[in-house]
Amino acid sequence: MDIESTIKKVLVADLFVEAPLADIDDQESLRDIYGLDSVGFMELRVQCEELFQIEISDDDFVPEHFRTVATLAALVRRLRAEPA
Repeated sequence: MDIESTIKKVLVADLFVEAPLADIDDQESLRDIYGLDSVGFMELRVQCEELFQIEISDDDFVPEHFRTVATLAALVRRLRAEPA
């Protein structure tokens, strides 16, 4: 399963986004369209760290990286490519 699909699955299964999995668009705002709030973003951070075996620093935990599924997937890809 690719990164975007995994993030979408987390949104629906764990964060209770009320949208069919297939209808979640990679480019739509997680806050404005799917209703994530500050607690939801914290949970999404934790889930991504666990699922993708990465650590999202406070410097990377910013709105620009958590704006959409696509921006979050790009962050995950970058962090997975960096040496530990």
